[in-house]
Amino acid sequence: MNLTDAIKTRLTLLSFFQFFVWGAWLTTIGTYCTEGKGWSFPQFGAVFSTLALSSILMPSIIGIIADKWLRAERLYGILHLTYGVFMLLIPQIDYLQEAFPAMRNFADYELLYWLIFGGMLAYMPSISLSNSVSYRILKMNNLEVQKDFPKIRVWGTIGFIAAMWLTNLSGSKASANQFYIAGVGAILLGLYAFTLPACHPQGKTNEKKTLAQQFGLDAFKLFAQYRMALFFIFSILLGAALQLSNMYGDAYLSSFPKGTLVEKYSTIIYSISQVSETIFILTIPFFLKRFGIKNVMLFALLAWVLRYGFFAYGSTDFGVFLIVMSCIVYGMAFDFFLISGSMFVEANTDSSIRSSAQGLFIMMTNGIGAYIGTVASSALIGAYYILPNGQTDWQGAWLLFAGYSLVVAILFVLLFKEKQTAAA
Repeated sequence: MNLTDAIKTRLTLLSFFQFFVWGAWLTTIGTYCTEGKGWSFPQFGAVFSTLALSSILMPSIIGIIADKWLRAERLYGILHLTYGVFMLLIPQIDYLQEAFPAMRNFADYELLYWLIFGGMLAYMPSISLSNSVSYRILKMNNLEVQKDFPKIRVWGTIGFIAAMWLTNLSGSKASANQFYIAGVGAILLGLYAFTLPACHPQGKTNEKKTLAQQFGLDAFKLFAQYRMALFFIFSILLGAALQLSNMYGDAYLSSFPKGTLVEKYSTIIYSISQVSETIFILTIPFFLKRFGIKNVMLFALLAWVLRYGFFAYGSTDFGVFLIVMSCIVYGMAFDFFLISGSMFVEANTDSSIRSSAQGLFIMMTNGIGAYIGTVASSALIGAYYILPNGQTDWQGAWLLFAGYSLVVAILFVLLFKEKQTAAA
């Protein structure tokens, strides 16, 4: 194996485990909270909102540290070791309550909230940092980001699928065992990160800087550019749509009658979404070159309309077919904005602020947008879509989400300006 292939293999492992340690519980925590624990939607929504809050607080800060002060691969390793410890503590909630009397004053879901929150403060910034590390190492070895990164990133989705299947087939989707899977994987990934090539801070140190420059706040100047500002605004709106899928997908499929194919293998069926991701990731370079960034992102927004529209009629006579179709279009919905968006940020920002800009992108999508989606959807479902018999009106909820995505797509067509050269 030559040096180029070795570098790609190492980054492939990084990508695989980056999402393996998240996929072990992300789509099944809803089942764990509502079915395994019997908690309400507002309680589950509060736990899930920690992902969004962490994405608001941490990615830009971590990006600044990587840009200015600490080697990115070492910082990445520290984040995953921290995340792994918090995941391993979750199954020990009962023990923690016994060992520390002060914790007995908190309900189980409140302790879960703080443990997930602690883990997410470490994990969420690692998403953008993993991109920055991969981009940096590829460039150090004279490889092309737009050509080589999608082939590496696709293994992140495969890792996510592998974790989902392991959680489902091990009978862990309604138990705390899913957090053991995530925790052990994260510890191993954290240790592995320290063996990666050195990614030294890129910010220059031999020139006078303003206070804002010292703290890496230069990335926020991107909002002064009309096109970049709109990109980040639509990142918020899309982040809300993405969070709805993550929160309710497996819980919806698990609500099907007991013993049915969909209910029994809900996580495996849901993983078709990630299989679709692996296919669409590989098409991104072609679509960016052929259609430009505006159309690629528009395709993503329209795919969200179909994603939720198909889900809305999943309980009809054509239910299984529509659910599968919903999972297939998810690949376009996710990849064509999140992955191409990351590459768009990489191509349209100065090298000295790229880690910060990537963190800002994650803040908009997985942070502010996701928090809005979490809070609003939990409140709406709790207030309007819980039937008198206690069941959830999933069709009404999914149609609401599809309508929201359609409105966002229309606004995007009207407001976002194309610039072919930056997308190529």
